[in-house]
Amino acid sequence: MVLSGHFLDIHELVLILVSEQLQLLGASSSHSGIDIPAPEGTQFIAVADGEITFTQFLGAGGYTITLSFDNYRVTYCHCSPNYIVKVGDVVKQGQVIGYVGPKYVYGVKGNQYSDSTGKPTNGATTGTHLHLGIRIDGVYQNPLDFF
Repeated sequence: MVLSGHFLDIHELVLILVSEQLQLLGASSSHSGIDIPAPEGTQFIAVADGEITFTQFLGAGGYTITLSFDNYRVTYCHCSPNYIVKVGDVVKQGQVIGYVGPKYVYGVKGNQYSDSTGKPTNGATTGTHLHLGIRIDGVYQNPLDFF
């Protein structure tokens, strides 16, 4: 399946980096998927028609939204905790489904992540960004292969 569209509704070009380069812009370690640097509050959209199947805090991914369709699972991590979609929502490609979240989050039960000053972070991150992961049949894919 070919996915298309813009990930973020912003007015300037953002640099998209693959996982080996992510530590320079906010990721705490190498991982599957891509990180898209963006300011807190930046909108992001559904990359395809599908159903929202997860909206919770998910460890290293912080606040996370999962979009499912066919045998695909698309995860959007480090989102705003003020979700605008809920599990069971059916969404259309291009529909705004969330916002890039804050670097710091407080009062999250079980959050083991913090920065060097001890402030609790939105998962494993050193700055605001959107992490995008794509799995097909549970196997991570390089998101850049789809766009």
